[in-house]
Amino acid sequence: MRRVILAVTGTIAGLVALLSFKSHVPSAPVAATAGGSGGASSSSSSPSSGGGQTEVVPGAFPQGSIARNLPAGETAVNGKVASTSYGPVQIQLIKRASKIVKVAVLVQPPNTLHDVQIGEFAFPKLISETLAAQNGKIDAVSGATYTSAGYIQSLQSALDKRS
Repeated sequence: MRRVILAVTGTIAGLVALLSFKSHVPSAPVAATAGGSGGASSSSSSPSSGGGQTEVVPGAFPQGSIARNLPAGETAVNGKVASTSYGPVQIQLIKRASKIVKVAVLVQPPNTLHDVQIGEFAFPKLISETLAAQNGKIDAVSGATYTSAGYIQSLQSALDKRS
């Protein structure tokens, strides 16, 4: 009988401790714009001065329009806004001589911290694949299926505009 009372008391004490535990909620980190100045807002950011592709830093990706003060020979093309289950996705391409040299995310699903974290994980991978493939035939990022589908849809609409 004593063992049963101890087991029940221990179980109740463990449940109370578990249910009273408060985990911290991480704050949403601000993604630095690669190759430019500015924060995660959709305000202006300076384009990278250099010959080549946007540097993709893990956890950071170009956000907002990067089409300000483009060098001669470069043009910006905005893709259509793609609606996903979690929110809209829109990208912008910068091309030079029919080659994609930069990609920025204009609109991403901002609903929850989880959506932002998925974007910070998926967009750098999608951007680097776009720069490598130079077309819309890229793989979706595992764990970000809807975001990847929206990115690819917006990318394809931008590619269709530039042809």
